[in-house]
Amino acid sequence: MSRRRALLVTTLIAVPLLAYGAGSAVVWDKLTAVPTQCGGRWTENTAQAFEAPEGHELDTTPWAMPAAEDVRIPSRDQGIEIAGWWLPVAETATPARTVIVVHGFTACRRDHAVLLPAGMLHRNGFSVLLIDLRDHGDSTREDGRFAGGTDEYRDVLGAWDWVRTEQGVAPASIGLLGVSLGAATVLLATGREQEVAAVWEDSSYADLPSAIDAELSRNGYPTLLAFGGVLAARLISGDDLTSYSPLDAVGMLDGRPLFITHGTADSRLSVDYGHRLEAAVRADGGSVESWFVEGAEHVESMITDTEEYERRLVAFFDRSLVSGR
Repeated sequence: MSRRRALLVTTLIAVPLLAYGAGSAVVWDKLTAVPTQCGGRWTENTAQAFEAPEGHELDTTPWAMPAAEDVRIPSRDQGIEIAGWWLPVAETATPARTVIVVHGFTACRRDHAVLLPAGMLHRNGFSVLLIDLRDHGDSTREDGRFAGGTDEYRDVLGAWDWVRTEQGVAPASIGLLGVSLGAATVLLATGREQEVAAVWEDSSYADLPSAIDAELSRNGYPTLLAFGGVLAARLISGDDLTSYSPLDAVGMLDGRPLFITHGTADSRLSVDYGHRLEAAVRADGGSVESWFVEGAEHVESMITDTEEYERRLVAFFDRSLVSGR
């Protein structure tokens, strides 16, 4: 082959590859970026007073909580500090059962989607800890990127360590609750920490590759960019997005109780994910309850079916966590 022809062939191969790589990196950058301070949303929401999302007329007053204690908690990753709101119930002889509540992608502890279930639990005698995952809210800003829960789950486990050691709550009395990305993250945390007692997940994905394809399609990008995006995450941020999934995690529950809830009309993360997770647990002979809410959009059932959501949530943790009282 002549040098000119070799150069032409090299160019014909290299240019599309470079264009694909650059396009993948740009799309990864856009779809994984986490805005500072929750993107300016929910700035007025506190544990004491918060509002339902626009378009929903729900008076949240019954679920208002006392003033929260601001806490800073070390992640299980050195150098990462997690911001949280600690809301214990009235002082008792032994620590009350506790649930750690985890928000979704680009959200924070000020989001109604975590404040409302936290209020449901708190008014029914559970202490709650709401946290901001790394790069979100007031927690350490590591790289400003979403890692699909594959890094963030260690923040949840840092919070679990804190409740256990600093608040003296026994592992059998500590549960996890997550919504959306937070749901995936608490599943990943539960898979890695065998002493987590029980987990409630609202609208998780099942595996990140299919979720990435869905997110690309939802934003009008070709799914062929998925491989390049995963590679860009690995090379730029060091995040191995496909290393560990909720489907992997539910295979490590070893009979610990799991509750899955998902809206059938979810346009962000398909209800099929909930069915796949449930089927995986049942195939392993595990303990799982589910509630697929007809017509509910993404994490919307707590707003549209509030009374039933509270009844199921409280009953689940009531029977799944050991009471020290």
